[in-house]
Amino acid sequence: MDRALHRGFRHVALRVTNLARSRAFYEGLLGMKVVWEPDVDNVYLSSGDDNLALHQISQGELAAYQPPKAQLLDHIGIILEDPGSVDRMYREIEVKIVSLGGAIAKAPKPHRDGSYSFYFSDPDGNVIQALYEPTISQRA
Repeated sequence: MDRALHRGFRHVALRVTNLARSRAFYEGLLGMKVVWEPDVDNVYLSSGDDNLALHQISQGELAAYQPPKAQLLDHIGIILEDPGSVDRMYREIEVKIVSLGGAIAKAPKPHRDGSYSFYFSDPDGNVIQALYEPTISQRA
């Protein structure tokens, strides 16, 4: 496929067990803003160049919901400008993540390809990588 036809993965949709809690997490921790709220079970957030959809698992399904023992999707990522931004974000998140229902999964560290990142999880256990990646961070 011709790369000119798309602009990369900029939309992620997550099913959540508690929409209000997840919304507060993404607004409070990452500063995302609501761009559309079509009904009480769905909200769409953005940081400017992306779109995150949060979909409430229905009450009928929620009662029988059994989360998998392991997340099938390894993680989603957010791109940061430089390694210093990774450290600054880590310090900011570290202070408030627990009160918003999330957790730090791995502290900042350099990777073999020259990238630098840390991992955290949202209230439903979805893992997010905060990443400086030299080949794309300056283009984002």
